[in-house]
Amino acid sequence: MANSLNNMQTATSPTFGEALRFWIKLGFISFGGPTGQIAIMQTELVERRRWISPTHFLHALNYCMLLPGPEAIQLAIYVGWLLHRVAGGLVAGICFLLPSVFILLGLSFVYAAYGSVSWIAALFYGLKPAVLGGLIATYFTFMPCFFWIFLGAPYMEQIRGNRFLSGALAAITAGVVGVVLNLAVWFGINVIFPAGRGIDWFALGVTVISFVAMQKLKLDIIPLVAGAAALGLIYRMLF
Repeated sequence: MANSLNNMQTATSPTFGEALRFWIKLGFISFGGPTGQIAIMQTELVERRRWISPTHFLHALNYCMLLPGPEAIQLAIYVGWLLHRVAGGLVAGICFLLPSVFILLGLSFVYAAYGSVSWIAALFYGLKPAVLGGLIATYFTFMPCFFWIFLGAPYMEQIRGNRFLSGALAAITAGVVGVVLNLAVWFGINVIFPAGRGIDWFALGVTVISFVAMQKLKLDIIPLVAGAAALGLIYRMLF
């Protein structure tokens, strides 16, 4: 278990308060489904804050891909456990989940109650292709995530040096990547080529801009989503 801390060589070990503030923030910016959420954690935890090394992050992700349930929250719990053990895992999982639930309920209510209003429909029209940049998904249960991580993480840290087992986990992740790619293709076809309307050039443009903004410019998800919604509103008002 000591190896799990020693291997986080790039880390400037955060205090519990610093980690808590990050997990709260993550809960409110977790757009784009599991794929987008994992990308946000990689950017924030590995590249910007350097709380965990790239190889350690990938090892944790490989394990979470093996488990049943939503891998993004499992990964957050795992990293929280690495940083501050059980208390850190609990805080990471709870803070990751609750804000997303509140946001989802609010957006669902707005869409159900006012989706026929032109400017509301325009906002969601701009949001859909932006979500394509990070994909869209949802999760149904989360309580088992804590069980799987707290039970398995200590053992996973002990086998990090086992090339055979690490390779097997990496192969599972590679398979999941193929599934995610298939989802991206399906969602892209339905957003960019809506039935009976040919190419939606606006959706295509927003998708490309979103991708470049996230990949090259490292733009945070909140201004990206807000900008896409604003573009959808302006476009619908003009056209």
